[in-house]
Amino acid sequence: MGLRVGLGYDVHKLSENRKLIIGGVDIPYEKGLLGHSDADVLVHAIMDALLGSCKLGDIGVLFPDTDPKYKDISSIKLLKHVKKELDNKNIKIINIDSTIVAQKPKMRKYIDQMEKNIAAALEMNVDDINVKATTEEELGFTGREEGISSKAVCLVETF
Repeated sequence: MGLRVGLGYDVHKLSENRKLIIGGVDIPYEKGLLGHSDADVLVHAIMDALLGSCKLGDIGVLFPDTDPKYKDISSIKLLKHVKKELDNKNIKIINIDSTIVAQKPKMRKYIDQMEKNIAAALEMNVDDINVKATTEEELGFTGREEGISSKAVCLVETF
Protein backbone atom coordinates (compact mmCIF):
# COMPACT_ATOMS: atom_id res chain seq x y z
CA MET A 1 0.00 0.00 0.00
CA GLY A 2 1.36 3.42 -0.89
CA LEU A 3 0.64 6.91 -2.09
CA ARG A 4 1.54 8.16 -5.55
CA VAL A 5 1.25 11.54 -7.26
CA GLY A 6 0.49 12.19 -10.92
CA LEU A 7 0.90 15.36 -12.97
CA GLY A 8 -0.95 16.08 -16.20
CA TYR A 9 -0.78 18.87 -18.77
CA ASP A 10 -2.70 19.40 -21.99
CA VAL A 11 -3.16 22.14 -24.55
CA HIS A 12 -5.42 22.55 -27.56
CA LYS A 13 -5.66 25.23 -30.21
CA LEU A 14 -8.82 27.34 -30.43
CA SER A 15 -10.56 26.93 -33.78
CA GLU A 16 -13.66 28.02 -35.66
CA ASN A 17 -16.56 25.58 -36.10
CA ARG A 18 -15.82 23.54 -32.97
CA LYS A 19 -17.69 23.29 -29.68
CA LEU A 20 -15.88 24.42 -26.55
CA ILE A 21 -16.13 21.49 -24.17
CA ILE A 22 -14.25 21.82 -20.88
CA GLY A 23 -14.83 19.56 -17.89
CA GLY A 24 -17.70 17.96 -19.81
CA VAL A 25 -19.49 21.32 -20.05
CA ASP A 26 -20.50 22.77 -23.43
CA ILE A 27 -19.50 26.41 -22.98
CA PRO A 28 -21.07 28.94 -25.35
CA TYR A 29 -18.19 30.64 -27.15
CA GLU A 30 -17.27 31.73 -30.68
CA LYS A 31 -14.51 29.10 -30.94
CA GLY A 32 -13.88 25.59 -29.71
CA LEU A 33 -10.85 23.41 -29.14
CA LEU A 34 -9.29 21.51 -32.02
CA GLY A 35 -8.58 17.84 -31.48
CA HIS A 36 -9.38 14.27 -32.47
CA SER A 37 -11.82 13.78 -29.58
CA ASP A 38 -13.94 16.59 -28.14
CA ALA A 39 -10.56 18.15 -27.13
CA ASP A 40 -11.60 18.64 -23.49
CA VAL A 41 -8.30 20.06 -22.29
CA LEU A 42 -9.20 19.80 -18.59
CA VAL A 43 -10.28 16.18 -18.68
CA HIS A 44 -7.23 15.31 -20.81
CA ALA A 45 -4.89 16.80 -18.19
CA ILE A 46 -6.72 14.90 -15.44
CA MET A 47 -6.50 11.62 -17.36
CA ASP A 48 -2.78 12.11 -17.92
CA ALA A 49 -2.26 12.84 -14.21
CA LEU A 50 -4.15 9.69 -13.24
CA LEU A 51 -2.43 7.49 -15.81
CA GLY A 52 0.98 8.88 -14.90
CA SER A 53 0.42 8.29 -11.20
CA CYS A 54 0.26 4.54 -11.77
CA LYS A 55 2.67 4.25 -14.72
CA LEU A 56 0.01 3.53 -17.33
CA GLY A 57 1.46 5.91 -19.93
CA ASP A 58 -0.72 8.74 -21.19
CA ILE A 59 -3.93 9.31 -23.10
CA GLY A 60 -2.12 9.01 -26.44
CA VAL A 61 -1.15 5.45 -25.53
CA LEU A 62 -4.61 4.46 -24.30
CA PHE A 63 -6.65 6.43 -26.85
CA PRO A 64 -4.51 7.05 -29.97
CA ASP A 65 -5.63 9.90 -32.22
CA THR A 66 -5.05 7.59 -35.20
CA ASP A 67 -7.97 5.39 -34.10
CA PRO A 68 -11.23 6.47 -35.75
CA LYS A 69 -13.32 5.10 -32.85
CA TYR A 70 -12.12 8.06 -30.73
CA LYS A 71 -13.07 10.71 -33.31
CA ASP A 72 -15.18 13.37 -31.56
CA ILE A 73 -15.69 11.08 -28.54
CA SER A 74 -16.62 12.60 -25.20
CA SER A 75 -13.57 12.90 -22.96
CA ILE A 76 -15.84 12.22 -19.97
CA LYS A 77 -16.48 8.79 -21.52
CA LEU A 78 -12.72 8.28 -21.83
CA LEU A 79 -12.27 9.37 -18.20
CA LYS A 80 -14.69 6.61 -17.14
CA HIS A 81 -12.47 4.14 -18.98
CA VAL A 82 -9.40 5.46 -17.14
CA LYS A 83 -11.27 4.90 -13.86
CA LYS A 84 -11.81 1.24 -14.84
CA GLU A 85 -8.09 0.89 -15.60
CA LEU A 86 -7.26 2.21 -12.12
CA ASP A 87 -9.87 -0.04 -10.51
CA ASN A 88 -8.31 -3.05 -12.26
CA LYS A 89 -4.98 -2.17 -10.60
CA ASN A 90 -6.60 -1.60 -7.16
CA ILE A 91 -5.79 2.10 -7.24
CA LYS A 92 -8.00 4.55 -5.36
CA ILE A 93 -8.06 8.22 -6.32
CA ILE A 94 -7.72 10.40 -3.22
CA ASN A 95 -8.08 13.84 -4.81
CA ILE A 96 -7.53 15.90 -7.95
CA ASP A 97 -6.54 19.56 -8.21
CA SER A 98 -6.55 21.26 -11.60
CA THR A 99 -6.23 24.61 -13.34
CA ILE A 100 -7.62 25.80 -16.66
CA VAL A 101 -5.54 28.53 -18.33
CA ALA A 102 -7.62 30.65 -20.71
CA GLN A 103 -7.83 34.35 -21.44
CA LYS A 104 -11.44 33.94 -22.57
CA PRO A 105 -14.11 32.87 -21.94
CA LYS A 106 -14.41 33.27 -18.19
CA MET A 107 -14.88 29.88 -16.55
CA ARG A 108 -16.18 30.69 -13.05
CA LYS A 109 -19.87 30.01 -13.70
CA TYR A 110 -19.10 26.58 -15.22
CA ILE A 111 -16.66 25.25 -12.62
CA ASP A 112 -19.22 23.72 -10.23
CA GLN A 113 -20.70 21.67 -13.08
CA MET A 114 -17.23 20.66 -14.28
CA GLU A 115 -16.40 19.36 -10.81
CA LYS A 116 -19.70 17.44 -10.68
CA ASN A 117 -19.09 15.90 -14.12
CA ILE A 118 -15.58 14.78 -13.22
CA ALA A 119 -16.64 13.44 -9.81
CA ALA A 120 -19.49 11.45 -11.38
CA ALA A 121 -17.23 9.96 -14.07
CA LEU A 122 -14.69 8.92 -11.44
CA GLU A 123 -17.32 7.82 -8.88
CA MET A 124 -15.85 10.25 -6.34
CA ASN A 125 -17.14 12.81 -3.89
CA VAL A 126 -17.23 16.23 -5.55
CA ASP A 127 -15.37 17.63 -2.51
CA ASP A 128 -12.30 15.69 -3.67
CA ILE A 129 -12.23 17.42 -7.08
CA ASN A 130 -10.99 20.99 -7.42
CA VAL A 131 -11.04 23.02 -10.62
CA LYS A 132 -9.60 26.53 -10.84
CA ALA A 133 -9.26 28.91 -13.77
CA THR A 134 -6.81 31.69 -14.49
CA THR A 135 -5.61 33.89 -17.33
CA GLU A 136 -2.03 34.64 -18.28
CA GLU A 137 -2.65 38.39 -18.35
CA GLU A 138 -2.64 38.43 -22.18
CA LEU A 139 0.80 36.77 -22.32
CA GLY A 140 1.71 33.70 -24.36
CA PHE A 141 -0.53 31.64 -26.63
CA THR A 142 -3.36 31.47 -24.07
CA GLY A 143 -3.15 35.22 -23.47
CA ARG A 144 -3.39 35.84 -27.21
CA GLU A 145 -6.46 33.57 -27.27
CA GLU A 146 -4.79 31.07 -29.60
CA GLY A 147 -5.47 28.11 -27.32
CA ILE A 148 -6.37 26.86 -23.86
CA SER A 149 -4.25 24.74 -21.56
CA SER A 150 -4.88 22.86 -18.38
CA LYS A 151 -2.79 21.33 -15.60
CA ALA A 152 -3.80 18.68 -13.10
CA VAL A 153 -2.28 16.88 -10.17
CA CYS A 154 -3.71 13.85 -8.42
CA LEU A 155 -3.00 11.76 -5.35
CA VAL A 156 -3.76 8.06 -5.51
CA GLU A 157 -3.41 5.16 -3.13
CA THR A 158 -2.29 1.71 -4.22
CA PHE A 159 -3.43 -1.47 -2.48
